[in-house]
Amino acid sequence: MKVLTLQILAALMVYASGSAHAEQLPIEDNITPSNAESTDAQSAVLNKILVVGGSAGILKATGSAQYISAEEIRERNYDDINQVMRSVPGVYLRQEDGYGLFANISLRGVDTTRSAKITMMEDGVLTAPAPYSAPAAYYTPAVGRMSGLEILKGSSQVRHGPHTTGGVINYLSTKIPRNREFFLRTSYGSFADARVHLYYGDSVATSQGGVGYLLEGVYRNSGGFKTIDSTPDFNNGNQTGFKRSEPLLKLFWEADTQIYQRLEFKYGRSTLDGDVTYLGLSEADFKNDPYRRYASTRFDNIDSEENRSYLRYSISPLDALDFITTLYHSTFSRNWYKLRDIRDVNGVAGNNYSLPSALALDDEGLECLRGELTCVLRVRANNRDYNNEGIEFNGFYRFSSANASHEITAGIRFNKDQVIRFQWDDKYRQAVDGTISELIPGIPGAAGDRLQKTDAVAIYLQDTIEFGAWSLVPGIRMEQLDQVYIENYASDQPDPTLTNQLNLWAGSFGLNYSINDQWVVFSSLNRGYSPPNPKSSSEGIKEETSNAYEAGFRYQDSDRYLELESTLFFTDFNNLIVVDNIGGAGSGESANFGKVRSYGVEFSANYDAGMTRNWKISNPWVLTATYTNAEQRNNAASEDPESIFSFGAVGNKVPYIPDLLFNLQTGIHGQNWGGTLSGSYVSESFTSASNTREQVNGNGDPDSRFGITDSYFLLDASVYYHFSYTVQVFAGVQNLTDSSAVVSRQPEGPRPGMSRYVYLGFEISM
Repeated sequence: MKVLTLQILAALMVYASGSAHAEQLPIEDNITPSNAESTDAQSAVLNKILVVGGSAGILKATGSAQYISAEEIRERNYDDINQVMRSVPGVYLRQEDGYGLFANISLRGVDTTRSAKITMMEDGVLTAPAPYSAPAAYYTPAVGRMSGLEILKGSSQVRHGPHTTGGVINYLSTKIPRNREFFLRTSYGSFADARVHLYYGDSVATSQGGVGYLLEGVYRNSGGFKTIDSTPDFNNGNQTGFKRSEPLLKLFWEADTQIYQRLEFKYGRSTLDGDVTYLGLSEADFKNDPYRRYASTRFDNIDSEENRSYLRYSISPLDALDFITTLYHSTFSRNWYKLRDIRDVNGVAGNNYSLPSALALDDEGLECLRGELTCVLRVRANNRDYNNEGIEFNGFYRFSSANASHEITAGIRFNKDQVIRFQWDDKYRQAVDGTISELIPGIPGAAGDRLQKTDAVAIYLQDTIEFGAWSLVPGIRMEQLDQVYIENYASDQPDPTLTNQLNLWAGSFGLNYSINDQWVVFSSLNRGYSPPNPKSSSEGIKEETSNAYEAGFRYQDSDRYLELESTLFFTDFNNLIVVDNIGGAGSGESANFGKVRSYGVEFSANYDAGMTRNWKISNPWVLTATYTNAEQRNNAASEDPESIFSFGAVGNKVPYIPDLLFNLQTGIHGQNWGGTLSGSYVSESFTSASNTREQVNGNGDPDSRFGITDSYFLLDASVYYHFSYTVQVFAGVQNLTDSSAVVSRQPEGPRPGMSRYVYLGFEISM
């Protein structure tokens, strides 16, 4: 496969060199240039790393695509990916911690667990800690520092793997500015929540070419919106929040040569210290106080560190030819120390409870969790180290033939990733009043000692063909995965090494037709895949595949005061991969669930009543809505009562995919002031494939992870005032009505979103 890849790329280069004078197509400039002379070259090269191409690229997209700007994020002081994505149609969000620290995102009906079925990137580089070997993302970039977000659900995702059944989310970090720029944004709000976003950058001309730099830092410290029950030896119950910091450095050098060349380096680091838990509440306790935490969760904490870097070289040796090579590397380490289960309840040896059963039974197990009964708390150190690195080469060649213009895009990526799991269990002996009388340390590695590793080679080829009002985009992607799995990896006698090889392919075809300057219709089809991790492959789990179809239209008036988009989508999933055992709680075994069909309609409308009627103020209205029917097409093979995907039946709904979503926003903006009101509705959803409304698993046993989520409505309001061109103050309220719905029953029982949050801050930009 590697030889075939090199042959394809070599043929493309030979063809390019023989057509040096081919016509260059105009390309929108979506990256801030460092100097006026390099603007055209940069616009022809740098925006190639984008998934959508910013707002300008959406109109010609052959599939459903959205772009969210930094202004939209900052206007409502969002730092939670769930808050930002609520306004995007076709996106399903399962909240977990109330802060968005651990994203659970689904596009077009794939499993929501840890966004494992989404290709997550930052600046075009894979950002999941181990996207092949352990795609469940326990790291999510701080969305508050981003200059934008791109979401792609259509056919063009063949350029971006390894998960092409759902879609692509690309975080866009702050750009290196053309001129000297200083930015400071800080706010303080409920729960002692302090946020700071600061950056400084500049670009200068030297005798050796253009040089630019950016220094950036993001910091957030929150005391938490939940309260842990007190015991005689514990009175620190208000500390349920987190601290997160993300410093970043960017540098570039543009050579002073006849051909355009740019070398860019980026390094970023992220640290998180969070007193967050997997455990939810019983139904009765949730109704009484949804923001309560049981005394048994006092030890729960996650500590993580992520380092990421890339070196990117861009060159345009010919007017019609561009190359971008990116060398990247990231490491991620985390230890989520959290309650696993309870044992020897009421002093009876072997009287053990899982956490979901203790919550659902509401008996002596729940008394143990509350700190009202003697028992043993087993706390697991989920200690894991991840590594991801690779090199990606992309080429872009433009030419004309007959009445058509072409842009051929080809790429190859060599990627290596791995995860080492080295876990242990500590036991805390609890007295009848909730005090801890003894700690029994565990043996490192005894609760999980394994290596999962994947070496992957991916190639793709895509041609964008334009003739008249038509755009056609065929594409194909192939990947070869060599996987390794070793149990008891760090022991003196590791288990035999298990290996597996997967050969995967995806294909797509997109069409875009401009009826006139205002109306566009589009359609696409996509054959996607999502590979299993090495452990799952060694157990016979097959890759997930999908056949997806969509068709829609876009409308944009000449002044862009009215914009409409609607998309019909239909996706057939085969061998849907789900996390078995505890159904997405971060451990357990994977399984091929079978066939799932997801179809529906997405709609969005943007209208500015003020600008349309020539008022002195702007009055924008934004409506997005999604209807989805995601249903099972076969009876579930799994009869494991612990799996939320067990005992599913033909025609049942897919867990955590609500039927209806909508978001409505409006605002009033004057010359130096403004305000926005945003409301979001999410309908109820089943939390298990069995579609029961009761807290009962497939065997009829009590289990708090089974049942439904509540339908809920969230209302956010924000205002701002500019004292000058460079200084503004802002304030707002999130969850204005203080909604306290059950937004999830995963990982371990009912849990709410964040309670009402009030904030005040200021911003300086100069």
